[in-house]
Amino acid sequence: MASTDGLMPITRAFLSSYYDKYPFSPLSQDVSRLTDEIHSMAKNLQKDAPLTEGESSLVLEAESHPPHKVDENLWKNREQLEEMLFLLEIPNWPPALQLQSTTEDVELVSVLGRLGEKFQSTLKSLQTFQSKNSEFVFNTVMTYMPQDFRGTLIRQQRERSERNKQAEVDALINSGGSIRDQYALLWNQQMERRRQLAQLGSATGVYKTLVKYLVGVPQVLLDFVQKINDDDGPMEEQRQRYGPPLYSLTKMVLNIRLFLSLLWRRFEAGKLSRSQITVLEEAVDIYTSEFQRFITFIRDVFANSPFFITAEEAGTLEARKSEEYKEVSVPAGKTHEVSLTVDAINSYIAWDFSLVQGRVDMDIGFSMEYTDPSGQKTQILPYRRYGADQGNFCTCLSGNYKLIWDNSYSTFFKKVLRYKVDCIPPVVEPELSSDQVDE
Repeated sequence: MASTDGLMPITRAFLSSYYDKYPFSPLSQDVSRLTDEIHSMAKNLQKDAPLTEGESSLVLEAESHPPHKVDENLWKNREQLEEMLFLLEIPNWPPALQLQSTTEDVELVSVLGRLGEKFQSTLKSLQTFQSKNSEFVFNTVMTYMPQDFRGTLIRQQRERSERNKQAEVDALINSGGSIRDQYALLWNQQMERRRQLAQLGSATGVYKTLVKYLVGVPQVLLDFVQKINDDDGPMEEQRQRYGPPLYSLTKMVLNIRLFLSLLWRRFEAGKLSRSQITVLEEAVDIYTSEFQRFITFIRDVFANSPFFITAEEAGTLEARKSEEYKEVSVPAGKTHEVSLTVDAINSYIAWDFSLVQGRVDMDIGFSMEYTDPSGQKTQILPYRRYGADQGNFCTCLSGNYKLIWDNSYSTFFKKVLRYKVDCIPPVVEPELSSDQVDE
C-alpha cells in the first residue's frame, strides 16, 4: 500500500497552479466559423419540410449551451459520433442516394466514406481514452488501499457493478433501444460510479457493509474520493480551464449531426450543392482533428496530475492565492465595484488598495454601501478620494455590501487600481466544558 503520511487531497488552488503548466492552445478559428455555416445550412433545410418531434429535439439541443461537466461533454460527443456513423451505414442512406444514379451521388458517396473513416477513428480514440482514464483513476485509488481483503472486496464490488452495468446496456440494445437511449443510460451509470466513489469515502449506501473493513484505510483517501467531484470542488478548476474549448467542439458536432439528420429526410427534395459538400467535409475535418487534439492533451494532463499533495504545499498555495492582488483599469468617467455577500453579523470586510501611479500623482474615490433585502441602499463608508488605503469594517447586518472605486470625476485619465478585498467571518469562541469552568 502506498503511503499517504503527511498528504492531503489535491485542492482547487493546487490544480490552478498545476494547470498553469498545461495551457491548451486555442482552437482553430475555423471551429466557430464552420459551426455557424453548418448551423445556417441546417436552418435552410428546416424550410423544406416540417420538423418531426425528434428533429425538434435535435434543433433545441444544438442551439442550447453544452453541459458543464467535462466528462458529460465527452459522452455527448461520443453519442453524436455513433449517431452519425449509424446514418452513414448504407442501409440507412436515403433511397435516392442508395441508387447512386448520378455523378453527383457517386461523388457524395465517396465523401461520406471519408467522413465515416474520420468519425470512426475519433470514436475509437475517445473510447480508448475514457476506458484507460477510468482504469487509471481506479487503480491509483487502489494503490492507497490496504493490500488485503479490504482492497479485494472493493475490487470485487467494482467488477460486479461493471458487469451489471454492461448487462443493462445489452438488455436495452436487445430490446431495440435507440442510441440516444443507450447514452442516457451510460451517463446515468457514470453518475452512479461517482456516487459509489463518494459512498466509499463516507462508507454509506452500497458500501455500508464494508464500514467495519474500512478501518485502516487512509483517511486522506476517503476524503479524496468523497469530495473530488463536488460541484465547487477541485474539478471545477478543470471545468473552468478546459471546459470552454470542449463546449465549442460539442456545439460543433451537435450541429454537424443535426445537418446530416435533416438532410437524410429531405434528400430527394434537393441535392447538396458542391459548396455545401465542401463546407460539410471541411467541418468534419476540423472537428475530428481538433477533438483528437483535445483528447491527446487532456490525457497527458490527467496522467501527470497527482491525487495528493503535502499539507505544506496546499498551505503555501492557499496563502499565495489569498495574497494575490487584482489589477483593473478604471476608465475616465467610470467606476469599479466589488460586491460581497455577508452571511453572519460581526464579520469583517477588509480592503487594501493603491493606484499604480505614473508620473502624475493620482487619486480615486472610494466608498462602501449596504443593500438590504428590500433593495434599500445605505452608505456605510463616506466617499473620500485616496491614492491608497487599507482598512476594515465590522458588519452589524448580514446581506450585500458593495465597495465602490469612483473615477467618474476624471475627464482624461484612467486609473490602474491594484486591490484585494475579503470577507472574514466572525471568530466563534469554543464553549467551555463543565470541568473548564471556574468554580
